[in-house]
Amino acid sequence: MTSAFAAGGDHRSLPVPDGLDGMRLDQAVARLFGLSRTAAAALVDAGDALVDGVVRANSHKVKAGSWLEVTLPAPAAPPTVVPQAVPGLTVVYADDDIVVVDKPVGVAAHPSPGWTGPTVIGGLAGIGHRISTSGAAERQGVVHRLDVGTTGVMVVAKSEQAYTALKRAFKYREVEKRYHAVVQGHPDPLRGTIDAPIDRHPHHDYRWAVVSGGKPSITHYDTLEAFPAASLLDVRLETGRTHQIRVHFSTLRHPCVGDLTYGADPTLSARLGLSRQWLHARSLSFLHPRTGDEVTFVSEYPDDLAHALSVLRD
Repeated sequence: MTSAFAAGGDHRSLPVPDGLDGMRLDQAVARLFGLSRTAAAALVDAGDALVDGVVRANSHKVKAGSWLEVTLPAPAAPPTVVPQAVPGLTVVYADDDIVVVDKPVGVAAHPSPGWTGPTVIGGLAGIGHRISTSGAAERQGVVHRLDVGTTGVMVVAKSEQAYTALKRAFKYREVEKRYHAVVQGHPDPLRGTIDAPIDRHPHHDYRWAVVSGGKPSITHYDTLEAFPAASLLDVRLETGRTHQIRVHFSTLRHPCVGDLTYGADPTLSARLGLSRQWLHARSLSFLHPRTGDEVTFVSEYPDDLAHALSVLRD
Protein backbone atom coordinates (compact mmCIF):
# COMPACT_ATOMS: atom_id res chain seq x y z
CA MET A 1 0.00 0.00 0.00
CA THR A 2 1.38 3.39 -1.01
CA SER A 3 0.50 6.33 1.20
CA ALA A 4 0.66 10.05 0.53
CA PHE A 5 1.76 10.51 4.14
CA ALA A 6 5.25 9.61 3.01
CA ALA A 7 5.12 11.64 -0.17
CA GLY A 8 3.93 14.88 1.31
CA GLY A 9 0.56 16.54 0.74
CA ASP A 10 -2.11 18.57 2.44
CA HIS A 11 -2.17 17.04 5.92
CA ARG A 12 -5.19 17.59 8.17
CA SER A 13 -5.55 16.44 11.79
CA LEU A 14 -8.69 16.83 13.89
CA PRO A 15 -10.94 14.98 16.32
CA VAL A 16 -14.05 13.26 14.96
CA PRO A 17 -17.02 15.59 15.71
CA ASP A 18 -19.90 14.29 17.82
CA GLY A 19 -22.25 14.50 14.85
CA LEU A 20 -20.23 11.88 12.94
CA ASP A 21 -20.12 9.32 15.75
CA GLY A 22 -20.82 5.85 14.36
CA MET A 23 -20.44 6.88 10.70
CA ARG A 24 -18.38 4.85 8.24
CA LEU A 25 -14.86 6.18 7.81
CA ASP A 26 -15.27 6.96 4.10
CA GLN A 27 -18.53 8.80 4.77
CA ALA A 28 -16.95 10.77 7.61
CA VAL A 29 -13.98 11.79 5.44
CA ALA A 30 -16.33 12.79 2.62
CA ARG A 31 -18.49 14.88 4.95
CA LEU A 32 -15.59 16.58 6.75
CA PHE A 33 -13.59 17.56 3.68
CA GLY A 34 -16.27 18.05 1.03
CA LEU A 35 -15.13 15.08 -1.07
CA SER A 36 -17.28 12.74 -3.10
CA ARG A 37 -17.89 9.33 -1.54
CA THR A 38 -15.78 7.70 -4.27
CA ALA A 39 -12.84 10.08 -3.71
CA ALA A 40 -13.03 9.57 0.05
CA ALA A 41 -13.09 5.78 -0.32
CA ALA A 42 -10.03 5.89 -2.62
CA LEU A 43 -8.21 8.07 -0.12
CA VAL A 44 -8.93 5.60 2.71
CA ASP A 45 -7.94 2.63 0.51
CA ALA A 46 -4.60 4.34 -0.18
CA GLY A 47 -3.85 4.52 3.54
CA ASP A 48 -4.20 8.29 3.62
CA ALA A 49 -6.68 8.37 6.51
CA LEU A 50 -5.58 7.26 9.98
CA VAL A 51 -7.83 6.83 12.99
CA ASP A 52 -5.87 7.20 16.23
CA GLY A 53 -2.71 6.53 14.20
CA VAL A 54 -4.00 3.31 12.62
CA VAL A 55 -4.96 2.63 8.98
CA ARG A 56 -8.59 1.48 8.90
CA ALA A 57 -10.98 0.11 6.27
CA ASN A 58 -13.71 2.19 4.66
CA SER A 59 -16.32 0.32 6.69
CA HIS A 60 -14.70 1.20 10.03
CA LYS A 61 -17.17 3.06 12.26
CA VAL A 62 -15.55 6.17 13.69
CA LYS A 63 -16.11 7.30 17.27
CA ALA A 64 -16.56 10.87 18.45
CA GLY A 65 -13.28 12.22 19.81
CA SER A 66 -11.06 9.76 17.93
CA TRP A 67 -8.13 11.49 16.24
CA LEU A 68 -8.39 11.59 12.47
CA GLU A 69 -5.33 12.27 10.29
CA VAL A 70 -5.92 12.72 6.58
CA THR A 71 -3.73 13.66 3.62
CA LEU A 72 -5.87 15.22 0.93
CA PRO A 73 -4.86 14.78 -2.71
CA ALA A 74 -3.32 17.73 -4.51
CA PRO A 75 -6.06 19.68 -6.28
CA ALA A 76 -6.28 19.04 -9.99
CA ALA A 77 -5.40 21.87 -12.32
CA PRO A 78 -8.60 23.81 -13.08
CA PRO A 79 -10.11 23.22 -16.52
CA THR A 80 -9.40 26.01 -18.96
CA VAL A 81 -11.98 28.00 -20.87
CA VAL A 82 -11.70 27.23 -24.57
CA PRO A 83 -13.60 29.46 -27.02
CA GLN A 84 -16.01 27.23 -28.90
CA ALA A 85 -19.08 27.27 -31.10
CA VAL A 86 -22.12 26.15 -29.10
CA PRO A 87 -25.12 25.41 -31.36
CA GLY A 88 -28.39 26.63 -29.87
CA LEU A 89 -26.82 29.00 -27.33
CA THR A 90 -28.75 32.25 -27.80
CA VAL A 91 -27.81 35.66 -26.40
CA VAL A 92 -31.03 37.24 -25.14
CA TYR A 93 -29.46 40.48 -23.92
CA ALA A 94 -25.97 41.93 -23.55
CA ASP A 95 -24.37 45.19 -22.42
CA ASP A 96 -21.06 46.15 -20.82
CA ASP A 97 -22.02 44.53 -17.49
CA ILE A 98 -24.09 41.42 -18.14
CA VAL A 99 -24.93 38.91 -20.82
CA VAL A 100 -28.14 36.89 -20.58
CA VAL A 101 -28.33 33.63 -22.51
CA ASP A 102 -30.93 31.03 -23.35
CA LYS A 103 -29.07 27.79 -22.58
CA PRO A 104 -29.82 24.71 -24.67
CA VAL A 105 -29.83 21.15 -23.35
CA GLY A 106 -26.46 19.37 -23.17
CA VAL A 107 -24.48 22.49 -22.29
CA ALA A 108 -22.75 23.01 -18.93
CA ALA A 109 -22.47 26.44 -17.31
CA HIS A 110 -18.65 26.28 -17.11
CA PRO A 111 -15.78 23.81 -17.53
CA SER A 112 -15.36 21.21 -14.79
CA PRO A 113 -13.27 18.06 -14.23
CA GLY A 114 -14.58 15.21 -16.36
CA TRP A 115 -16.80 17.38 -18.57
CA THR A 116 -15.67 17.50 -22.19
CA GLY A 117 -18.84 18.91 -23.73
CA PRO A 118 -19.80 22.49 -24.60
CA THR A 119 -20.11 25.24 -21.96
CA VAL A 120 -21.85 28.59 -21.71
CA ILE A 121 -18.57 30.33 -20.87
CA GLY A 122 -16.79 28.72 -23.80
CA GLY A 123 -19.64 29.60 -26.12
CA LEU A 124 -19.65 33.24 -25.02
CA ALA A 125 -15.88 33.43 -25.48
CA GLY A 126 -16.35 31.95 -28.93
CA ILE A 127 -18.60 34.80 -30.02
CA GLY A 128 -16.39 37.48 -28.52
CA HIS A 129 -17.93 38.32 -25.14
CA ARG A 130 -15.44 39.47 -22.52
CA ILE A 131 -16.39 37.91 -19.18
CA SER A 132 -15.60 39.10 -15.65
CA THR A 133 -12.31 37.75 -14.29
CA SER A 134 -13.74 37.35 -10.80
CA GLY A 135 -14.23 33.89 -9.38
CA ALA A 136 -12.35 30.66 -10.05
CA ALA A 137 -10.54 30.59 -13.41
CA GLU A 138 -12.95 28.11 -14.96
CA ARG A 139 -16.06 29.89 -13.62
CA GLN A 140 -15.27 33.49 -14.44
CA GLY A 141 -18.43 35.56 -14.50
CA VAL A 142 -20.68 32.67 -13.45
CA VAL A 143 -23.02 33.76 -10.65
CA HIS A 144 -25.49 30.85 -10.90
CA ARG A 145 -25.75 27.61 -12.85
CA LEU A 146 -28.21 25.39 -14.66
CA ASP A 147 -27.81 21.62 -14.89
CA VAL A 148 -26.51 20.25 -18.18
CA GLY A 149 -29.95 18.73 -18.80
CA THR A 150 -31.89 21.86 -17.84
CA THR A 151 -32.64 24.55 -20.42
CA GLY A 152 -33.51 28.20 -20.05
CA VAL A 153 -32.43 31.67 -19.09
CA MET A 154 -29.13 32.35 -17.31
CA VAL A 155 -27.13 35.52 -16.58
CA VAL A 156 -23.33 35.87 -16.68
CA ALA A 157 -21.37 38.87 -15.35
CA LYS A 158 -19.12 40.77 -17.79
CA SER A 159 -17.79 43.46 -15.44
CA GLU A 160 -16.28 43.18 -11.97
CA GLN A 161 -19.01 45.45 -10.58
CA ALA A 162 -21.70 43.21 -12.03
CA TYR A 163 -20.06 40.06 -10.67
CA THR A 164 -19.92 41.46 -7.14
CA ALA A 165 -23.46 42.84 -7.25
CA LEU A 166 -25.03 39.71 -8.74
CA LYS A 167 -23.22 37.33 -6.39
CA ARG A 168 -24.56 39.37 -3.50
CA ALA A 169 -28.08 39.44 -4.97
CA PHE A 170 -28.13 35.65 -5.38
CA LYS A 171 -26.68 35.13 -1.90
CA TYR A 172 -29.32 37.31 -0.25
CA ARG A 173 -32.16 35.88 -2.37
CA GLU A 174 -32.86 39.13 -4.19
CA VAL A 175 -33.11 37.41 -7.56
CA GLU A 176 -36.42 35.86 -8.60
CA LYS A 177 -35.79 32.55 -10.34
CA ARG A 178 -38.86 30.93 -11.88
CA TYR A 179 -38.87 27.51 -13.46
CA HIS A 180 -41.56 25.52 -15.20
CA ALA A 181 -41.57 21.80 -14.49
CA VAL A 182 -43.78 18.91 -15.53
CA VAL A 183 -43.95 16.41 -12.69
CA GLN A 184 -45.59 13.02 -12.48
CA GLY A 185 -49.01 12.89 -10.83
CA HIS A 186 -50.68 15.75 -8.98
CA PRO A 187 -48.98 17.41 -5.97
CA ASP A 188 -51.19 17.71 -2.91
CA PRO A 189 -51.75 20.53 -2.15
CA LEU A 190 -51.77 21.95 -5.67
CA ARG A 191 -49.93 25.01 -4.36
CA GLY A 192 -47.37 24.92 -1.60
CA THR A 193 -43.83 25.14 -0.27
CA ILE A 194 -41.24 22.39 0.16
CA ASP A 195 -38.79 23.12 2.96
CA ALA A 196 -36.33 20.23 3.21
CA PRO A 197 -32.50 20.26 3.55
CA ILE A 198 -30.39 18.91 0.68
CA ASP A 199 -26.90 17.44 0.57
CA ARG A 200 -25.00 14.80 -1.39
CA HIS A 201 -26.71 11.42 -1.54
CA PRO A 202 -25.09 9.11 1.06
CA HIS A 203 -24.65 6.29 -1.47
CA HIS A 204 -24.61 7.81 -4.99
CA ASP A 205 -21.97 10.43 -5.93
CA TYR A 206 -23.92 11.81 -8.89
CA ARG A 207 -27.14 12.33 -6.94
CA TRP A 208 -28.33 14.63 -4.19
CA ALA A 209 -30.95 13.93 -1.56
CA VAL A 210 -33.01 15.34 1.28
CA VAL A 211 -30.87 14.53 4.32
CA SER A 212 -30.84 15.56 7.94
CA GLY A 213 -28.21 18.23 8.45
CA GLY A 214 -28.15 19.22 4.78
CA LYS A 215 -28.21 22.79 3.50
CA PRO A 216 -31.51 24.65 3.95
CA SER A 217 -33.52 24.39 0.71
CA ILE A 218 -36.87 26.03 -0.01
CA THR A 219 -39.01 25.55 -3.12
CA HIS A 220 -42.36 27.25 -3.77
CA TYR A 221 -44.69 25.85 -6.44
CA ASP A 222 -48.09 26.42 -8.02
CA THR A 223 -49.96 24.10 -10.40
CA LEU A 224 -50.60 25.76 -13.75
CA GLU A 225 -52.19 22.84 -15.58
CA ALA A 226 -53.12 19.26 -14.69
CA PHE A 227 -53.15 16.25 -17.03
CA PRO A 228 -54.22 12.66 -16.33
CA ALA A 229 -50.66 11.53 -15.57
CA ALA A 230 -48.77 14.74 -14.80
CA SER A 231 -48.89 18.41 -13.79
CA LEU A 232 -47.29 21.57 -15.19
CA LEU A 233 -45.92 23.63 -12.30
CA ASP A 234 -44.63 27.15 -11.88
CA VAL A 235 -41.71 26.87 -9.44
CA ARG A 236 -39.97 29.67 -7.56
CA LEU A 237 -36.68 28.92 -5.86
CA GLU A 238 -35.89 30.66 -2.61
CA THR A 239 -32.54 28.86 -2.42
CA GLY A 240 -30.43 27.46 -5.24
CA ARG A 241 -29.06 24.04 -4.29
CA THR A 242 -27.75 21.57 -6.84
CA HIS A 243 -30.68 19.58 -8.34
CA GLN A 244 -33.03 21.28 -5.84
CA ILE A 245 -36.25 21.07 -7.86
CA ARG A 246 -35.51 17.53 -9.03
CA VAL A 247 -34.69 16.32 -5.51
CA HIS A 248 -37.63 18.02 -3.79
CA PHE A 249 -40.29 16.72 -6.15
CA SER A 250 -38.74 13.26 -6.28
CA THR A 251 -38.90 13.18 -2.49
CA LEU A 252 -42.64 13.94 -2.71
CA ARG A 253 -42.96 11.03 -5.19
CA HIS A 254 -43.66 13.47 -8.01
CA PRO A 255 -40.37 13.39 -9.96
CA CYS A 256 -39.91 15.59 -13.01
CA VAL A 257 -41.18 13.70 -16.04
CA GLY A 258 -38.22 12.23 -17.92
CA ASP A 259 -35.88 12.45 -14.92
CA LEU A 260 -34.80 8.81 -14.74
CA THR A 261 -31.99 9.72 -12.31
CA TYR A 262 -34.59 10.64 -9.70
CA GLY A 263 -37.19 7.95 -10.26
CA ALA A 264 -39.28 9.07 -13.24
CA ASP A 265 -41.33 6.46 -15.10
CA PRO A 266 -39.34 5.41 -18.21
CA THR A 267 -42.52 4.33 -20.02
CA LEU A 268 -44.04 7.80 -19.70
CA SER A 269 -40.73 9.40 -20.68
CA ALA A 270 -40.62 7.30 -23.85
CA ARG A 271 -44.25 8.09 -24.72
CA LEU A 272 -43.47 11.81 -24.51
CA GLY A 273 -40.21 11.48 -26.43
CA LEU A 274 -38.14 12.82 -23.54
CA SER A 275 -34.49 11.94 -22.99
CA ARG A 276 -34.04 14.35 -20.06
CA GLN A 277 -36.04 15.96 -17.27
CA TRP A 278 -38.93 18.29 -18.16
CA LEU A 279 -37.49 21.30 -16.36
CA HIS A 280 -36.98 24.77 -17.82
CA ALA A 281 -35.61 28.01 -16.35
CA ARG A 282 -38.53 30.13 -17.49
CA SER A 283 -37.64 33.60 -16.20
CA LEU A 284 -35.07 35.57 -14.25
CA SER A 285 -35.70 38.95 -12.56
CA PHE A 286 -33.13 41.11 -10.77
CA LEU A 287 -31.91 44.66 -10.34
CA HIS A 288 -29.43 45.63 -13.05
CA PRO A 289 -26.04 45.91 -11.30
CA ARG A 290 -25.27 49.32 -12.80
CA THR A 291 -28.60 51.10 -13.37
CA GLY A 292 -30.55 49.62 -10.46
CA ASP A 293 -33.55 49.10 -12.73
CA GLU A 294 -35.47 45.85 -12.40
CA VAL A 295 -35.01 43.66 -15.46
CA THR A 296 -36.81 40.44 -16.39
CA PHE A 297 -35.83 37.91 -19.03
CA VAL A 298 -38.05 35.08 -20.26
CA SER A 299 -37.24 31.90 -22.17
CA GLU A 300 -39.72 29.97 -24.33
CA TYR A 301 -39.94 26.19 -24.14
CA PRO A 302 -37.48 24.35 -26.41
CA ASP A 303 -38.86 21.92 -28.98
CA ASP A 304 -38.54 18.71 -26.94
CA LEU A 305 -40.38 20.13 -23.94
CA ALA A 306 -43.05 21.79 -26.09
CA HIS A 307 -43.62 18.47 -27.90
CA ALA A 308 -43.97 16.55 -24.61
CA LEU A 309 -46.48 19.11 -23.38
CA SER A 310 -48.54 18.85 -26.55
CA VAL A 311 -48.70 15.05 -26.17
CA LEU A 312 -49.91 15.42 -22.59
CA ARG A 313 -52.61 17.86 -23.74
CA ASP A 314 -53.92 15.59 -26.49
